Amino acid sequence: MAAFVTVPVRSATMIIDDVTFSYRRHHEVLHGVNIEFMPGRTALLGPNGAGKSTLFSLSSGATVPQSGKIKLGTAEASSRTLRRRVGLMSQTVRPIAGLTVREQVTYCGWLMGLGTREAATKAEKVIADVDLSEKADERSSRISGGQLRRVGLAQVLVGQPEVLLLDEPTAGLDPAQRMRFRDVLERIPNDRVTVVSTHQVDDLADGYDRVVVLSSGRVVFDGTPHEFLDLAPEDAPHRAETAYLGLVADE
Repeated sequence: MAAFVTVPVRSATMIIDDVTFSYRRHHEVLHGVNIEFMPGRTALLGPNGAGKSTLFSLSSGATVPQSGKIKLGTAEASSRTLRRRVGLMSQTVRPIAGLTVREQVTYCGWLMGLGTREAATKAEKVIADVDLSEKADERSSRISGGQLRRVGLAQVLVGQPEVLLLDEPTAGLDPAQRMRFRDVLERIPNDRVTVVSTHQVDDLADGYDRVVVLSSGRVVFDGTPHEFLDLAPEDAPHRAETAYLGLVADE
């Protein structure tokens, strides 16, 4: 497959600096979390309720930490800056009624502040990047679930964010659809910060540069895929799952 044709984006490191957050009193979802997301692909693992979606919400500027800071580079980033420089793909991607794939991605570019012509030009490029050029003139409501997820990725890419946050992008997809999405994901240039929240641990060694595991709102592992796999015996039949379960056994 061809490399991405979009204009390269110079990505700043995202730093989660001692961040704590709770939705209600005496129930902290994140507890003094410290993570440095660097250019490249990071897999963010953790059971339901571990705080992954909350971390993405804070990192994209949708919510504000009760303590701690979110930084881009060395500077603390405001919610407005995060909304402008960080792209979040939610797990649920919805078609816009009556719009084609091309029109939906172009519209999202316009919502991000691009001019009409620029939005159309960039939409064409990112649609090609996610291998949907042949579907560009089809209604987004009539394409498959796997194709719609790739529309969701195109919607994020059209704004050329410095940081990409993808929340369970392959959840609910069949194996063929997961492989197609993973192939697209692996072609995103490594000079951009890309963080993928996932439960798929089988392809960590091939698809990611780094693994971070959250459990009960705390970071319990931060290292390379090789270091992650080393947490399990070499002869373990499902080594990645064994390593993961050993970290989150108390959940």
